Amino acid sequence: MTEETPGFDEKPDVPSGATPDDAEPKAAPQEGAAPAGDASAQIAGLTAQLDQVRKALEERTADLQRLQAEFQNYRRRVERDRITVKEIAIANLLTELLPVLDDIGRAREHGELLGGFKSVAESLETVAAKMGLQQFGKEGEPFDPTIHEALMHSYAPDVTETTCVAILQPGYRFGERTIRPARVAVAEPQPGAQAVKAEDGSEAGDDKDNGPEEG
Repeated sequence: MTEETPGFDEKPDVPSGATPDDAEPKAAPQEGAAPAGDASAQIAGLTAQLDQVRKALEERTADLQRLQAEFQNYRRRVERDRITVKEIAIANLLTELLPVLDDIGRAREHGELLGGFKSVAESLETVAAKMGLQQFGKEGEPFDPTIHEALMHSYAPDVTETTCVAILQPGYRFGERTIRPARVAVAEPQPGAQAVKAEDGSEAGDDKDNGPEEG
């Protein structure tokens, strides 16, 4: 008599009317799977967030560019002010040296610029020139009230306009700034000299017109 091994050939009980597939366990639905509508909503939300980030980045970039432009303008203003302050300081220093330069000029005119004093005087003039000091004012140049100061006035028959006939004290400028105008003696044309010249010219013209007639 053959003994049957229990548990190997036995089949689970299947209710009547059920198919064999019903006896097999069904797979559980996968967790995290979103419907198609939810995925579209997520994409739209991410796109909106990306647009917001892009807009914020553009605003910050514009702010940075504006700050950079303001900083460059500030640097230019500071540099311009620094140069202006430096020029004013140098001009003030040179102004204080003008009386010394005048003494040197008078000593040179009188032949007193000799020895060690001559060397020191020439060194001082060289340093002042390197700092930008320029001397101006010459005899015979037209009088310009913006750079000349007339201390003496006279009339002369050999001038056709107000002319500087003597430089009493030279003028000095630093760059475009006039530190001291040239102090001069001026001469104007003799009163009536232009009228006399005009009359002489007209008389000469009349004589020319009244010349002999050609036959």
